[in-house]
Amino acid sequence: MIPGLRLLVATLLAGLMSAGAAHAVEYMSVSAPHAILYDAPSLHAKKMFLVNRHMPFETVVSLDAWVKVRDRSGALYWVEKSALTFKRYVFAVLPLVDVRKAPDFSSPCVLQVRQQVALELLEDTGTGWLKVRHQDGELGYVKHSEVWGG
Repeated sequence: MIPGLRLLVATLLAGLMSAGAAHAVEYMSVSAPHAILYDAPSLHAKKMFLVNRHMPFETVVSLDAWVKVRDRSGALYWVEKSALTFKRYVFAVLPLVDVRKAPDFSSPCVLQVRQQVALELLEDTGTGWLKVRHQDGELGYVKHSEVWGG
């Protein structure tokens, strides 16, 4: 292969791979007191589950009045767009998650939350830690791997 052509092919492949990796995952959370998850985008579709406020979902497809979402397990559902918000929440996935004063395991624990407890996502530090707020107002940091929805 011609040396210049090899470099061009390598550059094109690197560009294509980074373009795919740059696609950001978008999340939404339930804003209504509860939301019904359906198997199709229609009020006449089969009702699958009822979920509570602040439940985070990954958005897959957004239509006029419906959003196709993915839950933590990877299952896909449809939910009415009016029941969702772009305000972000994360759910604890471990039996007990420490919320720390600073983004460091050696930092003191501000509070502990149980599995499935919602925390408002305030900031992704880009270091594997998320700044969060508990519903009682306490601020702190959780390890990204210990929550879902962020």
